[in-house]
Amino acid sequence: MTIWPLSIAAYRALGEAGLIPKNTELLYGLVYQKTPKSPVHSALVGRLLKLLQEFSLPGYLVRSEQPITCDDSEPEPDVAVIRGVERDFWHQHPHTAELVIEVCVTGHDYDRSKLRAFAGAAVREVWFVLVPEQQVEVYRRPGNGQYAEQKTYGAGRVVCQAVPGFELDIQALFEN
Repeated sequence: MTIWPLSIAAYRALGEAGLIPKNTELLYGLVYQKTPKSPVHSALVGRLLKLLQEFSLPGYLVRSEQPITCDDSEPEPDVAVIRGVERDFWHQHPHTAELVIEVCVTGHDYDRSKLRAFAGAAVREVWFVLVPEQQVEVYRRPGNGQYAEQKTYGAGRVVCQAVPGFELDIQALFEN
């Protein structure tokens, strides 16, 4: 089997030409098909977006499933909080984020595989919402392609260090 890695520019050009299927993302020079979203995944992403949009974030954008340009990757996190305003990103995607959140219903390994790209892009904080476990895995302090701090929360509140004042009640997040 031969694998042909792609640059970000080639990935974009092939995508615009319709030669790469929709619902993909580029990780480490390889194109991955994203999995279909379950109802609980969609509900939790919507709930997280609503919480962040209700929280006053002057000077920040809250985005969903939009690219972050890293060295050889363009992951599209479920939720991202980006410093800046819309016009800052008319000509290029953000190259980092303050907070990235991935909702993980199945296949936690795929989402965790993005950590190196996020750390390399200096994303300050990454949260994995682990649905089956009803936990939130938090990564902080990026450097050298990895995160120096990792903690898992199973109850109580997660306080975001990258977005001052934002915190998440884990039990309330999972209530249906």
